[in-house]
Amino acid sequence: MATNLQIDDKLITRAVELGHHRTKKSAVTQALTDYIRHLEQQEILALFGSVDYAPDYDYKRQRART
Repeated sequence: MATNLQIDDKLITRAVELGHHRTKKSAVTQALTDYIRHLEQQEILALFGSVDYAPDYDYKRQRART
């Protein structure tokens, strides 16, 4: 899908340099991939403390070799 975006040339140039990308497209693609990964990690972090567990669960018994 072709998309025309007006992105600051200084930002694109800096991203290409820092990321050692060959093209502007690869720099933008990497930036979007990283952004999505970051947002997905935030969703996972929001789950901490919200998972219920069985109070009688004994993790040490599961580790024991029988």
